[in-house]
Amino acid sequence: MEYTTITFETDADGIGVLTINRPDKLNALNADVIQELDACIAEIESRDEVKGVILTGAGSKSFVAGADIRQFTDLDPVQGYTFAQYGQRVFSRLEGLPKPVIAAVNGYALGGGCELAMACHLRVASELATFGQPEVNLGIIPGYGGTQRLPRLVGRGLALEMILTGEHVTARRAYEIGLVNKVVVPAELMSAARQMMQTILNKGPVAVALSLNAVHASDRPLDQGLEHEALLFGQACGTEDFKEGAAAFLERRKPAFVGR
Repeated sequence: MEYTTITFETDADGIGVLTINRPDKLNALNADVIQELDACIAEIESRDEVKGVILTGAGSKSFVAGADIRQFTDLDPVQGYTFAQYGQRVFSRLEGLPKPVIAAVNGYALGGGCELAMACHLRVASELATFGQPEVNLGIIPGYGGTQRLPRLVGRGLALEMILTGEHVTARRAYEIGLVNKVVVPAELMSAARQMMQTILNKGPVAVALSLNAVHASDRPLDQGLEHEALLFGQACGTEDFKEGAAAFLERRKPAFVGR
């Protein structure tokens, strides 16, 4: 599929790079971007050669500087509900991918941009990146998952501080509170994200997918989460990858995983 607001390219290692490509608008999200993200996620799901995805923004200033405000100034309550639900559904679909997704945050990650980064499994940030949920400044609230994912990442108190004040946090502060996994100088952002992705892709593919599944269920009550983990552990025990991984460990060699 050809895209107009995003780009998607893959390399020989199976790493896909998905770029929000509206640099003249600071990569702000609009209906076209959300629809193309939805289509691209479907493409990623269907292409076995895509092993993992790095998501970033075009240009040097912005990852995603929020939603395009002009597209929702006239929404009524019913339209606003539908608007939020669709974005939530697309972001949850991204989060639910069985392939690792790393956000390479190169600049502003505000509002919907912060929510998009949080829907990724891991986040690597440039020192110049800025994070925030400034929706209260417009008289609204986060609508693409910010009130749910942010507390799960940084805790209720810090999430409420960010959401209620609308203030931005630096990349270093985001790292301190657990919002991002790593902070690097701007020139090293994509290479750091690729290195992290390559480390993950060197592991057992089935184990990676099952781990994502298990952690995704960690907001369930503990007993349900433990039951889900045990079921997935049992699945892993029946794979060729487990037999190969165990044999390689005992034989002190590098495993040759096959993804089965």
